[in-house]
Amino acid sequence: MKLYKLSLALLLGLGTMTSCEDKLELTNPNEQTTGTFGFNADDLEECVIAAYNHTRMEGSYARVGYTIDVVRGDEAWNSSQVWYLSFDDLNTPFTDDTAMWPWREWYYTINVCNFILSRTGGDDAQLAENMKRIKGQALFIRGLAYYNLAGYYQNPPLITDYAGYSTLDGLYGKNSSYDEVLDQVEKDFSEAMALLPSRDEGGEWSKGRATCGAAAGYYARTLMQRHKYSEALTVLKDIIAKKYGTYRLMDNYGDNFREGPEYENNDESLFEIQYLDYGSQGTDDEWTPVNTSPNATQGSAIESNFGPAKYGGWADISASPWLYNLFKQERTTAGKLDPRLYWTIGTYEVDWEGFEFGNVGYNQPMTATETVVTNDINGGLPIAKWTNLRTGLYDKVVTGLHDGINLRMMRYSDVLLRAAECENEINGPTQQAIDWINEVRSRAGLADLKLSDFTTKDKLFEQIANVERPKEFGCEFGRGLDLLRWGFYYSADRLQQLKEHGTFRKTLTDVKDPVNYSEVGTDATVKSSYDSYYQGHEFLPVTQTLLNKNPNLKGNSANDGTDNSAYFSGKGWTVHPVVDLTK
Repeated sequence: MKLYKLSLALLLGLGTMTSCEDKLELTNPNEQTTGTFGFNADDLEECVIAAYNHTRMEGSYARVGYTIDVVRGDEAWNSSQVWYLSFDDLNTPFTDDTAMWPWREWYYTINVCNFILSRTGGDDAQLAENMKRIKGQALFIRGLAYYNLAGYYQNPPLITDYAGYSTLDGLYGKNSSYDEVLDQVEKDFSEAMALLPSRDEGGEWSKGRATCGAAAGYYARTLMQRHKYSEALTVLKDIIAKKYGTYRLMDNYGDNFREGPEYENNDESLFEIQYLDYGSQGTDDEWTPVNTSPNATQGSAIESNFGPAKYGGWADISASPWLYNLFKQERTTAGKLDPRLYWTIGTYEVDWEGFEFGNVGYNQPMTATETVVTNDINGGLPIAKWTNLRTGLYDKVVTGLHDGINLRMMRYSDVLLRAAECENEINGPTQQAIDWINEVRSRAGLADLKLSDFTTKDKLFEQIANVERPKEFGCEFGRGLDLLRWGFYYSADRLQQLKEHGTFRKTLTDVKDPVNYSEVGTDATVKSSYDSYYQGHEFLPVTQTLLNKNPNLKGNSANDGTDNSAYFSGKGWTVHPVVDLTK
């Protein structure tokens, strides 16, 4: 017993002596820092989830960041004539801080990705499998962020070193050129392609995470932004050949625009933004940049922007009369309207009796005698995509961040039509390009195109750019970026064509009727969005708020009114002339 007491006393004494020499260091798990966090896969997995979360916020894809590109396109217009008006009119002033929201969101995203990448090392071959996947996702999301920043702001600062945030020089970065940014985007997507599994692996990789197929699709998109058609076609052919996973067109076009696990992350989707279905969400509408509530709704507000006032929507954006009448110009082989019209524009049509959910708007019957418009003051054709106008699920718009329909950011139909475009640019017109187009048309029940009808590359381009793509992707994100890469702002006949496509009549009746650009100026109700285009405003300006905060930052072409046609032509790129497809 005495020996035991002595040993205990000795141990206690040694412990006391040791504690005098070495302080006891404890880490508070609730006060993690970059010095203690992020050194294992579990920590970095949390960061990956945070990066995905930033893609779902108001300035990225939950509202403003998505809809800005929609209204930049010629198949949609701002029917509220308030929100998004300057983006629709392509004359956003540098004092409009709403133009800063995508910048804010994507740089939050980049910061998280840069932190992840600072912990994953430079040698991919030395990484464990789970770390490869973590790094691949960070590269994909960072590439996505800079792809959008370049497409919106032209020359944003390129920041890829997380350590640089520790100094003001790193935090307040200087502008990088458009090419420098897209060089990095190509590099990020290319590396992600090699690190990520395909959707065929199943599990999380078939339920919304970035895959090698998503990276390959966006890599091809980025290459095409700079007319690298041969390189892009190689990647697109590999996707079609299932090198990066198995993709196919869904039998029902409408399955790409519904919520629910039986429709979302389907076989056609290369990448989509994940939102919780309505009814499974939280209660807090947390607008950015907070979004920290454990009860956040985790939905988007796209439906609120698109939804007609009659059903409780904010009535901000409508489909153009040009897009509606484009659908009406061609019927299926069965003599019916193109079914894509049903899911794109919410109008009453005789053909919809007995089709899908019939002539309904939020489960309320539409009639031939009542014109449902988007905005109760300015009219407009209601957009059905990303809303529940046609899904049969809900009887009204629940405004705010409650839309639970996943945004399909890239679909297999885009792969096919882009492959056709690249093939046409390199070798066109060819039967291979026609075959890829016909695969998309066949799903809609339309007759096959014939190569003999397209005697020139320019004519087939016209068919792709102004018939096939608008009908397949009308009122979706991406048209604004297409107009940039095609150079439509740098050609008098193409700019005139945009003016004609973007013409609409502010009226509560006759919203389906074609509107002629010649009526602008003679009819006070008729307007064209592109009439107010200011040179250089194919991009968004760098806002004065950002310029004030960052002394190293300069504006872009939208700030200075710079003509970008010299850059475009200086690359050796050409704008396809307008071709009359009826001849």
